[in-house]
Amino acid sequence: MTEPHNGNLAVRCSGCGVHLQTENSELPGFIPEKALGREPVICQRCFRIKNYNESSSVTVDQDEFLALLSKIGDKDALVIHIVDLFDFDGSIISGLQRFVGNNPVLLAVNKTDLLPKVTNWNKIRNWVQKQAKEQGLRTVDVVLCSAKQNQGFDRLLELVGTYREDRDVYVVGGTNVGKSTLINRLIRDYSDLEQELTTSRYPGTTLDMVNIPLDDGKYIIDTPGIVYPWRFSEIVSRKDLAAIMPEKPLKPAVYQLNSGQTLFFGGMARFDFVEGDRQSFTCFISTALDIHRTKLERADDLYRDHLGELLSPPTREDAAEMAEWTRHEFRIKRGSQSDVFISGLGWIKVNGDIGALVAVHAPKGIRVQIRPSLI
Repeated sequence: MTEPHNGNLAVRCSGCGVHLQTENSELPGFIPEKALGREPVICQRCFRIKNYNESSSVTVDQDEFLALLSKIGDKDALVIHIVDLFDFDGSIISGLQRFVGNNPVLLAVNKTDLLPKVTNWNKIRNWVQKQAKEQGLRTVDVVLCSAKQNQGFDRLLELVGTYREDRDVYVVGGTNVGKSTLINRLIRDYSDLEQELTTSRYPGTTLDMVNIPLDDGKYIIDTPGIVYPWRFSEIVSRKDLAAIMPEKPLKPAVYQLNSGQTLFFGGMARFDFVEGDRQSFTCFISTALDIHRTKLERADDLYRDHLGELLSPPTREDAAEMAEWTRHEFRIKRGSQSDVFISGLGWIKVNGDIGALVAVHAPKGIRVQIRPSLI
């Protein structure tokens, strides 16, 4: 172990890759001096995540993330971009192509275990390819996988072998998309390292570039998880993450609505069917979040009077910490197959093709959009 100098150590945390320091517990890389003899040597934050499943509020500046990403374009590398199928539009790095230059991109779409068992996977793959193309992303291949169920990883590793061609492999993605799980699998299959990375459901678990040596002298480079402010997972209190981020397959909830009816998703967001003929809507939302139906004319009063009780989570106090709600209105065209997508919370599929006027109320800054139906 290198001697400390002004509290900074010439050693990196083997969990998240950040430089270790013993001075300031508020800053990244803090390790108590008495823990320096521990094996593996990991920062206090990784230790807590690993042992207590809790996270501290240490974060790294967004510009630093982008500066790290921009270095990839100068290298000759294979890039694996891992995204979350549950929050596809919220977790894809839309400007990734300009960062990676001409390097090949493998798109790994995680959390397929959350979709209903009867899903047509060929249609999902086609949908993903189309959406990625619209984001300006050129991919050499798309792999549907589940880190939790360990599905699709053999195929991904096969493709890494095909496209790597004696190059380094960079793994990029937002926070909470399953990046650490993928890296750990790559370590097991391609390297003789014993060390695994910290994995947790908390945003921003990987703080710095982590270089993992491969058997042939090249590296897997794990980049920090980019924190996207437009995702629900970045704004809710830590205790409510479990309510919005599903752990089990989604149970689609179908509602026949008349115009002038509203659905509340706990106290996180609401969906208004403003105008149109009676039709059905399917909600793909975590089962830990109660859906409450009411009349549109009563919705504002219900939210004011029952937030934190009937409409929860969040608590009234936690809701006060979030931004005020913004209203997003959409006209669903006749004949279209559309989802109303709320980043990090899920989506509402419009089942009819007769058209409708709908609105979503969600905290300001949360991405809400219409997209072609996923399912």
